[in-house]
Amino acid sequence: MVEIGAFEAKNKLSELLDRVERGERIVITRRGRAVAELGPVVVSEERRQRAREAMTRMRERAKAAKLGPFDWTEWKSYRDEGRE
Repeated sequence: MVEIGAFEAKNKLSELLDRVERGERIVITRRGRAVAELGPVVVSEERRQRAREAMTRMRERAKAAKLGPFDWTEWKSYRDEGRE
């Protein structure tokens, strides 16, 4: 596992993310002490399946409610209501 100082990590974040994407783990240190670890995200197939099922349920509920198309202009007006 590679160790890198916080200042250098800040300046080379893009490069570090490329390395992590390839599976490498990197420890970030501050004054020689480990404070964080960058590593690839591991998502299990079970978690992906639960997310797919949740999306399916949301779509079915929206269809059942017959809400019609989403109107961004309308929702932006709700958001901005009362703002100066």
